[in-house]
Formats: sequence, structure tokens, C-alpha cells
Amino acid sequence: MDIRQLRYFLAVAEAGHMTRAAELLGMAQPPLSQQIKALENTVGMVLFKRHAKGVTLTEAGQTLQAEAARLVHDFDALQSRMQLLAEGKTGRLVIAFTSSAAAHEFTPFALRECRARHPGLVLEIGENNAAEITEAVADGRLHCGLLRVPVARPAGLVFDTLQHEPAMVALPIDHPLAQRQRRGKPLPIQISDLEGEPMILVRRPGAPGLYANLLALCADQGVRPRVVAEVARMLTNLNLVAAGTGISVVPSSMLGVHRHAIAYRPLVDGGRLNVPLTLVYRDEDNVGPTATFTRLLQTLAGEKHPAATTEHPQKKAAR
Repeated sequence: MDIRQLRYFLAVAEAGHMTRAAELLGMAQPPLSQQIKALENTVGMVLFKRHAKGVTLTEAGQTLQAEAARLVHDFDALQSRMQLLAEGKTGRLVIAFTSSAAAHEFTPFALRECRARHPGLVLEIGENNAAEITEAVADGRLHCGLLRVPVARPAGLVFDTLQHEPAMVALPIDHPLAQRQRRGKPLPIQISDLEGEPMILVRRPGAPGLYANLLALCADQGVRPRVVAEVARMLTNLNLVAAGTGISVVPSSMLGVHRHAIAYRPLVDGGRLNVPLTLVYRDEDNVGPTATFTRLLQTLAGEKHPAATTEHPQKKAAR
């Protein structure tokens, strides 16, 4: 017994005539009769009473009709669901962000667009550091991740850079470097200004990229900042800056966090510290819902809307 035979059986039961059912199915009558006979042999019972005007269901046929209708309906519904899943229109998508990636205005914008354009997708969202996100994507526990500078590049993973933004120096609001002005405007921070300053870094095993680049840049210029704390999360980092523990360097999209307690200043000669927004996913998994999400983010990142571009704060202030 297969689904095709059940479809033939239902067509004959509805038409009440073998030849008429064959016409509706677009096939010849003899093959249809053979399939019905094969089905009767499979179930071990006669399903139709044959007579001059056509056929009628036996008691066994009536029982099979109800069950066959349900099975064919369920089969068609399953086929439809699997087709939608294959097309990436439905399904479950497990995503995680680093805290600084979540703070970028592009991230909530992209999530809103995904929900609006693909309401059949169920998004399960979490937060972790870059190392844990990369490992979880590689292991298949996450479909996608959004992070800043990749901390590792395991084989089989794709890292798409969606955006770039400059790094900013975050200082306690009463820090001497935050008080410096020229003609009533705050002065940017030089790399040399970081000499001896108490520095707070997001823990390097969790997110070494930006902070490894910062320390390398300082070393190239003979500057020795004093690392006083390494933390696991960007927001913890800024909480410590707000508390006066030290200073830090953060993506410009974090500007405004604890605005009452933190001053944000551009970093001069910090071009190497431009911070990306990076989408990570498994190359072999870029199908169905994952492909829908990755294509959408790549498309949105290339469009000209406020959340698709990050303007340098110095240029914005100059307007």
C-alpha cells in the first residue's frame, strides 16, 4: 500500500465509476483498475462492488475511505510543511549575539525585518561571548551568530562582515582626558594618551580581537596601558568605566550607554581598531531558515537605510 494507491482509491470512491475516475486522474482505465486490484490484494479484502453503472464501496471500502482521506490529507500537509521549510519560509532558527553586537542598531532592525518578512520563522535568541558563539555554531547548537571581531575561524564556518564602525574611548565622566577641550569642543584621544592609564578589557579568551588589536597598536607606538580588569561582557566593561575603575575602548554603537557617567571620545590614529559586525554560520547549514536569515542580513547590510550604515562620530559632529 502506498500513498499513490490511496489517491487512486479515493478518486474511484468519489467518482463511483472506474472509467470516469481514470479520466479525472489523467490516466487510462486499465492501469487504474490494476492499481485498485493491487490495493485490494494488499489489504486482503474487496473494496468495491462492481456493477453495470459503476462501482460502490463495500463495508471494508467505507472503512478504508475515512482512514485513507485522513492519511492523504496529513501526507499533503506534511509535504507542504517540508516544502516551506526547504524554502526557508518556516522553521526554527537559534541565534546568539555578543552584547556589543546586540547594541548595534542594525541588529534589532534586522530582527524586526526578519519577523515582518518571514512570519513563519520562529527566532530563538540568546547572548554569549564571541568564543562561545563561534563554538556553538561550529557544534550545531546555534544556526547563526552575530559578533564583532572573530576570535577563531574553525573550518566549515563562514564569517560575513556586515558593517564596520570606529572604536571609541570610553572614560569616566570626570576623567582628565574627558575634560580636555579646544574652542569649546571635546578633544579626541591619542594613542599616546593611553600611556599608564588603567585599562578595562573584555576578557581576551572570550573576545580577543578588538582588545588584542588595541594592545598591538599601543605596543607599536611604545605605549603601555595598565590593564586593571578583564571582564566577560561589554556591558560589564562599561559598568566598570561608569564606576571610575578605568577606561576602555568600545565600538561606537555603544555610545550613549551610561551617558550620565561615561564620556565617549574618538580615538585618533586608531584606524586599525575599526570594529566589524560579523555574521557567522556553518557553510553546509546555509539552507532553509538559515539561508533565509543570512540572505536577508546580507541584503539589508547593502541597502541605504539608517541602520545599514554606521557613520563616524567625528563626521556626524561636523555637520
